[in-house]
Amino acid sequence: MSIRRLPEHLVNRIAAGEVVERPASALKELVENAIDAGANRIAVMLANGGLARIEVVDDGCGMAPADMALALERHATSKLPDEAIENVTTMGFRGEALPSIASVARLTIESRVRGAEGWARTVDNGVVAREGPAALPPGTRVIVEDLFGRVPARRKFLRSPRAEYAACLDTVRRLAMARPDIAFTLEHDGRRALAAMLAEDRPARVAGLTDRALADNAVTIDLERPTDSGPIVLGGVASIPTYNRGVADHQYLFVNGRPVRDRLLMGAIRGAYAEMLPRDRHAVVALFLDVPPAEVDVNVHPAKTEVRFRDPAMVRGMIVSGLRRALDAAGHRSVQRPAEDALAMWRPEPVVPHPTRDVAGEAWAAPAMEGGAYGAADGAGLFAQRYVNDARPTFVTPPPAARAEPAYALPPSTVAHPLGVARGQVARTYIVAEAEDGLVLVDQHAAHERLVLERMRAGLAGGRVAAQALLIPEVVELDEPACDRLESRIGELAELGLELERFGPTAMLVRATPALLGQADPSGLITDLADELAAFDEALSLRERLDAVAGTMACHGSVRAGRVLGVAEMNALLREMEATPHSGQCNHGRPTWVKLAHGDIERLFGRR
Repeated sequence: MSIRRLPEHLVNRIAAGEVVERPASALKELVENAIDAGANRIAVMLANGGLARIEVVDDGCGMAPADMALALERHATSKLPDEAIENVTTMGFRGEALPSIASVARLTIESRVRGAEGWARTVDNGVVAREGPAALPPGTRVIVEDLFGRVPARRKFLRSPRAEYAACLDTVRRLAMARPDIAFTLEHDGRRALAAMLAEDRPARVAGLTDRALADNAVTIDLERPTDSGPIVLGGVASIPTYNRGVADHQYLFVNGRPVRDRLLMGAIRGAYAEMLPRDRHAVVALFLDVPPAEVDVNVHPAKTEVRFRDPAMVRGMIVSGLRRALDAAGHRSVQRPAEDALAMWRPEPVVPHPTRDVAGEAWAAPAMEGGAYGAADGAGLFAQRYVNDARPTFVTPPPAARAEPAYALPPSTVAHPLGVARGQVARTYIVAEAEDGLVLVDQHAAHERLVLERMRAGLAGGRVAAQALLIPEVVELDEPACDRLESRIGELAELGLELERFGPTAMLVRATPALLGQADPSGLITDLADELAAFDEALSLRERLDAVAGTMACHGSVRAGRVLGVAEMNALLREMEATPHSGQCNHGRPTWVKLAHGDIERLFGRR
């Protein structure tokens, strides 16, 4: 078969296969055109998930009739004044979108330049169907109907209207995040689904388009680095580690205002949150990277959803350091409110009738408690008397559900301490503290685990973690592959204060453990470390492997649930948490503390 030139309509349909994959792809191109036209307000209307109808209305500069005819020709654009494509600053620049859409749908464009008459042009699957005057305010209205209606081979591969609508909503949400200076609305089948007001700041726009709670559980990122072509600026918002989601769909990346999906940037986010999130949880992030045009190539994907950086390592390092710096500044922060379903589980206790007494003021004996009344060791002091007199005949003293210590001295002030002062311990696991603005509950094991890990990291930054030699070295039996893995990492483990030697084919000799761990269990520690190395091994860098190992060690060296702590110990733990970065979540990403604000407590008791 000889080579031939393809007809124009077939060329447009082929181009549509690259640019217009689904309704969301067509919608993206139309909204980007509206942004490039200088619009202040963009309204999107969808019908049947965009399969039946897509309508985009803007108040931008509009088009004259001659420009409208050119816009429907391939590779005709106003966005490239010269041949320097590497300096493009607009969202679009190829001039393929409108003719590609018009070749596979019925496309109507109505536009009016300020001070002129409006004009309309309709193209039905590549054929001009109508052209003439139109009445509309200044701006442009584009209507796409029956997408792929005459291309059944493409139409049958589209998903359900609900799935296509979800993709369209995500597209508009991402574009709206990138431009807080533009108002966006989206309606689906007559119902308002999204509304982003004009003149919002970036954090407010991101929170409004994701979750309003993000505003109270996020940090702001602001970092700048110079290059030969100009500064690279990183901005945005990122959730604290305890505010996370089960999927990565809530991570939004923008390069020069353009939404992108880049593996390099996604990997940088995972690296920044390493050891702060469980493996199946993902942070909520919106990062905005402003890069000089000479440092990035945006012309590497037909839909412009991928970019290529001149120095990818520098960009990745900038994202990791920017996120880490912001998260370090967050300090001990955790999610500020318990989940609504957790609050809903609190119920008023049902009233149980009790036998009455005829004699007022009779002494009623309180049940005996372990360790004396109210936790006093000998039952002496202010709380030694174990009887309560009350004039009410139905008075009952319920058995205590927790342990507290007698307050012989005045309690310290809660004003100077964000996590408050300790008031007691529940179930030998949770510290109850009173803060100025509410009640704080702390998981003592999770909190101390993070503190130990941060101490080990600080020791590593100083060169080496202090080791404590065992009086009698301990032999730990393992299988031979596990011993091989540990032996290959003896140097790295020594930096963390763990000194090992091979002791035959299936055993390791432990000579020293990190001093921070105190009286750690060497056998359990070495067994868990062998499992960690089997799971990661060469897949992680040295720094990441050291962090993973340090996390495992910290878990073994932390205060265990079930250990009784004194008030002084509890307060010392709270003060160290306030001074330690990332103490709001444990090494596995779970929160170390939650707060019941005064308003939440009042709700539980029906006061509001």
